[in-house]
Amino acid sequence: MADFLSHYLGSLGLQVTLEEALPGRPNLIARAPGSDDRPRILLGPHLDTVGVGGMTIDPYSGEIADGKVHGRGTSDTKGPMAAMIWGIKENAHLLADLPVAVDFIGFMGEESSQPGSRHFAAHHAHEYEFAIAGEPTSLEAVYCTKGCLWATIEAKGKSTHASQPHLGENAITKLNKELTRLDQDFRSQIANASHPVLGSSTINIGMISGGTRPNIVPSHASAQIDIRTVPAFIAQKTAAEQLKTYLKGVEVTQTAESPPMEMEPDHPWLTKLKNAHPNLVLTGAPWFSDAAHLSAAGLPSICLGPGSIDQAHTADEFIKISDLEAGAAWFSKLIASLA
Repeated sequence: MADFLSHYLGSLGLQVTLEEALPGRPNLIARAPGSDDRPRILLGPHLDTVGVGGMTIDPYSGEIADGKVHGRGTSDTKGPMAAMIWGIKENAHLLADLPVAVDFIGFMGEESSQPGSRHFAAHHAHEYEFAIAGEPTSLEAVYCTKGCLWATIEAKGKSTHASQPHLGENAITKLNKELTRLDQDFRSQIANASHPVLGSSTINIGMISGGTRPNIVPSHASAQIDIRTVPAFIAQKTAAEQLKTYLKGVEVTQTAESPPMEMEPDHPWLTKLKNAHPNLVLTGAPWFSDAAHLSAAGLPSICLGPGSIDQAHTADEFIKISDLEAGAAWFSKLIASLA
């Protein structure tokens, strides 16, 4: 994908670099032609998709039927990507002379802990003053999103024969007590921190495993949980730190945390977007994206693109052609308005 886009964007006059975030896994950085002394903004969809297991259609067909394009990624997020690229293509003759440089960034690995945007944020966020992460938002400006913590909790016990359970220690029982506390007391605790748009933080116990046979007291059990966080909840400590402090007798062994994102709704760049699109709707979302890591690095960011998030990751993913065309027109008008 990065290689294909590098040739296409290069043909439009952009200066393209493939910068590895992981071995063999590059971000695509396509800089607008013209002066480097201008302010810069970026249009940044992610290059990857989720897997195709369980899909009920050919995930790679790109079939056009019933006014829709079908296949994995059509909504999340090749549709928004195509709309952004079309906006650049339609305005290629203006890019060198615009007062603002409009770059295209293709992030790798958004669906898998976002190493691409983390790497880019660490090395390039200071070069930009505004970012639009490409996501299917129905062309609404998502200016705040929840953060996310994925954590693995493990309990250790002592195996013995089930006929003499008092000689062992049941890891499943130990883990279950902590999961009950998380589902009740901790859930109430995290709900105290709220946000006027995003609401409260939430917790979900998504996976649990343990034991080997019914006649053996289990010596090990684990669970994986998902905590969605609002800014106020992590104002003093990360969600992982709070979880580790709360739990008793079990261990948090793996964590992957993405921060919440929030941009001031009256930010000058949102005003520019409204000037180009007076009917622009500002909204929030419970999911997270590459924009969160850009925002955490000090780069004001939103998510925006055609298509509906309701179609992302589905078994029959699609994007309406009318939505795709509306997105292409939206980004074309935005870039032209910068002149």
